[in-house]
Amino acid sequence: MWNEVRHTLRLGWPIILGNLTQMMLGVIDSAMVGAIHSSQLAAASFVNNIITVPFILGIGLTMAISPLVANAMGEGDSDKPMRILYNGLWVVGIATLLLAVAIHLGVGIVYHMGQDLIVAELSKKYLVWMAWGMVPMVLFIGMKQFADGLGKTKAPMYIALASLPLNVLLNYMFIFGKLGAPRLELEGAGIGTLISRIAILAAIALLIFRSKGFSPYRRHLHEQLRLKKGRLRDIVRIGIPSALQYGMEAGSFAVSGIMAGWLGYTQQAAHQIALGLASVTFMVSLGISVAGSIRVAYAHGKRDWAGARSIGKTTLVMAVAYGLFCALLFIVGRHHLPLLFNDEAEVLSFSAMLLLLAAVFQISDSVQAVGVGLLRGIQDVRIPTVFVGVAYWAIGIPTGYWLAFHAGMEISGIWTGFIAGLSASALLLTVRFLRLSKAAKNRMAPG
Repeated sequence: MWNEVRHTLRLGWPIILGNLTQMMLGVIDSAMVGAIHSSQLAAASFVNNIITVPFILGIGLTMAISPLVANAMGEGDSDKPMRILYNGLWVVGIATLLLAVAIHLGVGIVYHMGQDLIVAELSKKYLVWMAWGMVPMVLFIGMKQFADGLGKTKAPMYIALASLPLNVLLNYMFIFGKLGAPRLELEGAGIGTLISRIAILAAIALLIFRSKGFSPYRRHLHEQLRLKKGRLRDIVRIGIPSALQYGMEAGSFAVSGIMAGWLGYTQQAAHQIALGLASVTFMVSLGISVAGSIRVAYAHGKRDWAGARSIGKTTLVMAVAYGLFCALLFIVGRHHLPLLFNDEAEVLSFSAMLLLLAAVFQISDSVQAVGVGLLRGIQDVRIPTVFVGVAYWAIGIPTGYWLAFHAGMEISGIWTGFIAGLSASALLLTVRFLRLSKAAKNRMAPG
């Protein structure tokens, strides 16, 4: 077991760190504008809730790339990964571009979602910049998925890390009007994030298409860089259900964030603080999930079901252990962590309460993230998509709405809904992976 843990961590820690740095771009925006006023923080929260669903849909499409690449390497085909990447970038690029155009044209929706007028006014321009920032970011993640699937996880991590100081500098300039830049406050955060994302996209493209480390996978570029129906079909077959899985989860959090806005910007700001912190811990779970998915996909390509099952079970144990650690962190730090974002007493009080509820769902959140990844590694995506839909939209959201607005629990009711939805998802996905992998292992057993 410990050997499996070491292999997964060796592959996964650069993925985890890369995920954390990208999540930190949003946290940096929230923290820096929160220093101005809680209304700015609430507007950042509102935009993040709107942008989350289309952004996650784009990212979900890229999630097909790493398991397909790992599966190809398990089959011993070193030409196939570049074909997967090229066709995958066309799919995710066009899809995300269309989403950005739709958001830009429909930006007036911010005035029709029950938010305080000051929040809607502050949100409009920031939403436009963040919409266009989705495009380079999703393309970057697609290329990162390609590198991760090949086991080359460190270089993309370094690129992601470099984006943090760049984003802080650009935010400092455009939010506060420093170093000759205009003072744009929340809109400036959107501009800084867009420039940072374009920079890391250019860097990873140079890495993949110019560096020696990736040259073994570019030996037949003339043939590899062509659209192929089979490759497009594979990306769509795995990518669309993956996008729906992440989209439904993110959508439930986004809808909950909008509902939080109905309770006033103080509770909405607290919601954003607690959700931002929970999102950071989730990025580690997602990194463990991607690492487990890649390793399971490689074993799947070799038709090694015993190995795939062993990797999966160990990764699930890692998810439980990590969830316990995060729960303790939130309990102990519930009065201190929110100070990173805001120092208004009422906001801090609500944030501390929400972090206690976040502590409760840390294990289930980590386990369900890993369960989705393991099932994607064995290319099982349709039934898990149904499970995710039921967990979040038939259990989590209705429970949260009823508790918040009918049982009088307000923001704590919304977060209790999170607990119900995440727990249901974790149980359903874990049981499915264990059943499928056991059945496949038994079929492959001699005799």
